[in-house]
Amino acid sequence: MKAIVKWGLVIVMALGLIACSKSGEKASSKTDAANGGASGTENGAATDLNIMMWGDYISENLVSEFEKANNVKINFTYMSDNADAVNKLTAGGGNEFDLILTCDAYMEALIKGGYVEKLDLSKLPNSKNLNTTYWHAGIKDYCIPYLMNYVYVVYDTKRCPIEITCYNDLVKPEMKGQLGSIDGARNLFPIALVALGYDPNSRDEKEIAEAYEWLKKFNENTVAYGNTQENIISGMISAMLTYDGNAAWAMEQLAKKGENTLKIAEFKKDPVQLGMDLYVIPTGAKHQDMAYKFLDYILDADVMAKNLDEFPYSCPNDAAIEKASETYRNGPAFDFDYKDRIFFQEDVGEAIKIYDSYFQKLKAGQ
Repeated sequence: MKAIVKWGLVIVMALGLIACSKSGEKASSKTDAANGGASGTENGAATDLNIMMWGDYISENLVSEFEKANNVKINFTYMSDNADAVNKLTAGGGNEFDLILTCDAYMEALIKGGYVEKLDLSKLPNSKNLNTTYWHAGIKDYCIPYLMNYVYVVYDTKRCPIEITCYNDLVKPEMKGQLGSIDGARNLFPIALVALGYDPNSRDEKEIAEAYEWLKKFNENTVAYGNTQENIISGMISAMLTYDGNAAWAMEQLAKKGENTLKIAEFKKDPVQLGMDLYVIPTGAKHQDMAYKFLDYILDADVMAKNLDEFPYSCPNDAAIEKASETYRNGPAFDFDYKDRIFFQEDVGEAIKIYDSYFQKLKAGQ
């Protein structure tokens, strides 16, 4: 039975796994340890910990401190999108990796398929720092939330031709040649579905087809996908659909130049997407004890607070936010409280095939 579930997952997920991809915004092609690195502790040599995650997404200083304190070598393999992570998990990720970073949209299927280890929370005392709104019962026993990403619309108040107050503003004729955007079927289609008044996780093909038509207009107005923060700073675009951390970075860079022209669109009705990046221990991982030590380390309030200075994304660690710098806590990207108007990416099951079909047509310009 497990083999049937496994290949079903591979087929379904491989079709649509651009879902919560960071679209190159946090990805890197560099691999520190191909095939996950070596293992073993002969002659007192450091234990290896093999991690697959996004590149440029964790403090190198904090990693170095953990290595020294635990006599361990962390071997990072960087993924280009979530397909890399989920394909590894469904193909026996524990053979190569001890921790893999995935996203909330696939946790239900990964748990059902038996691809991730059930966690022993007694080994993670710092998990008490997590906000249970984001670390809820359905996933709590199988993953540790790392960072989160609100998907914002941000625009330059001096250069953008209109004030943006809803998603439908993005497809107005005035916005042609003004937009930059993150990528991915499950990042883009939910926005279109919300704009049309539908469930952002709809499984209805008719509604998804309508969202595709909306996205064709969005695509016509979009200059580039990926590198949104750099593109808006350079002046290539005047508005962007992007992650909160990217928005915070762009605002900080412009503020250093005395320019405070970027604004997060203040939606009155449209909800915003909130995605979570989650660490899981793949089934059969070889260095689980060290994986637990690393997870508890990054859950430490002081450690995560330092990490947020370098990577100013939303964070599910309430204790860390309390200890974070004034710069982080008072950052303009976190001024808005969307908690009453957010939606999460949900596992849409077989409907992912429908999303992928339309997404491929969209990318092909059909």
